[in-house]
Amino acid sequence: MSILDVYGLKKIYSSRFGGDRVTALRNVTFHVEKGEYVAIMGESGSGKTTLLNILAAFDRPTNGSVILDGNDLSKIRDSAAAAFRRNNLGFVFQEFNLLDTFTLKDNIYLPLVLAGRPHREMKDKLLKIAAKLNISELLEKYPYEVSGGQKQRAAVARAVITDPKLILADEPTGALDSRATDELLTLFKEINAQGQTILMVTHSIKAASAANRVLFIKDGEVFHQIYRGNDGNEQLYEKISDTLTMLATGGEKSEK
Repeated sequence: MSILDVYGLKKIYSSRFGGDRVTALRNVTFHVEKGEYVAIMGESGSGKTTLLNILAAFDRPTNGSVILDGNDLSKIRDSAAAAFRRNNLGFVFQEFNLLDTFTLKDNIYLPLVLAGRPHREMKDKLLKIAAKLNISELLEKYPYEVSGGQKQRAAVARAVITDPKLILADEPTGALDSRATDELLTLFKEINAQGQTILMVTHSIKAASAANRVLFIKDGEVFHQIYRGNDGNEQLYEKISDTLTMLATGGEKSEK
């Protein structure tokens, strides 16, 4: 069953005085099934960030539509967008986006506090998630007192504590060392195996090779996609690398 349907997205940016026009997205169409783990890749300037902003309801397309679990994002009023994101989406960012003046516990609590959830419910959910993510002993620490990998685990806890329809991850391994990257990708695999839908934008072939499907964006369009099938991470890594080489050299699409 599809959880996210993207139809014919087009996004044109105009300069402040209506002069130069830049087409960031041309005709992006794809669908994400409930429980899928999808990576989106493409060169800088390909439209990945614009696409992510539209999927997160931070921006609106010039044409086309995004349907998340039956909700047309274009029909959501600006005044209701923040609540919609809080109730339906979880976010994992490259730079963690944790508040240094809050403990990890309070950072994780934040979306539930903003939603007005009762404290008992928040505590019960936190204890279960913290144990699952192996951060129970870190909850009273502040972000500056823990490692990058531990910060990202706290950020993942904050993302999943609201039981979101979809997790949007923006370069989630970009600020992590190799060991922390491996831990995060294992963590994503685990929460995806429990049914959580994940859509991740990344430049990292290693990160993308942990997903089950990879979409490639070129010049504002979906240029190609690869399904994992029976491939392991190494085989998928090679296919992704070959496709990125093809993108960079102007080659034609190939079937994978």
